[in-house]
Amino acid sequence: MNGLRVIPSRRHGQDRLYVCLRDGRNIAWYDRETGRVNLLSEDRREAVLDVLGPFLTGTVTVGPPPVPTPAELARLTLPPDDDLAPNRPGEALLIAFDRDPGPSRRLRPDPRRRALTAEQTVGEALDRLEGAGWRTLHSIPLPGGDRIHHLVIGPGGLFCVRALYARKQRVLVADPMVTVGRRGPSPLLRQSRADAARASYALTAEVHPVLALVGPSDVDVMAPLREARVLRDTDLAELAHSGGLLKPADVEALHTMARDRHTWLRV
Repeated sequence: MNGLRVIPSRRHGQDRLYVCLRDGRNIAWYDRETGRVNLLSEDRREAVLDVLGPFLTGTVTVGPPPVPTPAELARLTLPPDDDLAPNRPGEALLIAFDRDPGPSRRLRPDPRRRALTAEQTVGEALDRLEGAGWRTLHSIPLPGGDRIHHLVIGPGGLFCVRALYARKQRVLVADPMVTVGRRGPSPLLRQSRADAARASYALTAEVHPVLALVGPSDVDVMAPLREARVLRDTDLAELAHSGGLLKPADVEALHTMARDRHTWLRV
């Protein structure tokens, strides 16, 4: 027995196995996604590989941890209270419900419930793009009480996504107005473009507006849209089909900038 322990951990989307001494200190970790064993001490190489043996699959590389990129260093120094990455889809609405759940009985459904359903549905669809090299942030607070529902960063660029509940209703799009069912028209495309413009200013990069419709029965777009897209929640995977604009290092750098709450204080 070499006295080493293997402890599984999953943080920030990374599935790792840490090798620890009896006193709890880490001396190595195995990153399943990259197939790499990172050694903090070459002297314990054989002992680490021996204890990790039952868990290793496929081709594995062994060596010291890679030098962190500037984006990784910035992420490591970001205070938890300023980090927007842990935000859940609909985070602001979830907090609002905690503070004011509203009456237990209502004659009409609370509109916040539908808005939350929309943001959670869209957020879950966008989170599934992560395996294709995309990163998503949810419920980004802006000055004045506004917020960006979702920001997606990936090889195909940056997209600011606003979620709209439209379950089993017909949606009519007459730029910039959007009509859902029997409700009156609302300038939602103008709002989506304003969100994207503020994000573009904050990140000094081009950001494209997207309106995501959750569960519509039919969508009728009267004319080609100007610098905006309207997608059903089931079609959001189309965003991952575009690529060639951003390199992985650029995606990580923009994501690191966007997850910092201070980035959004002056937009």
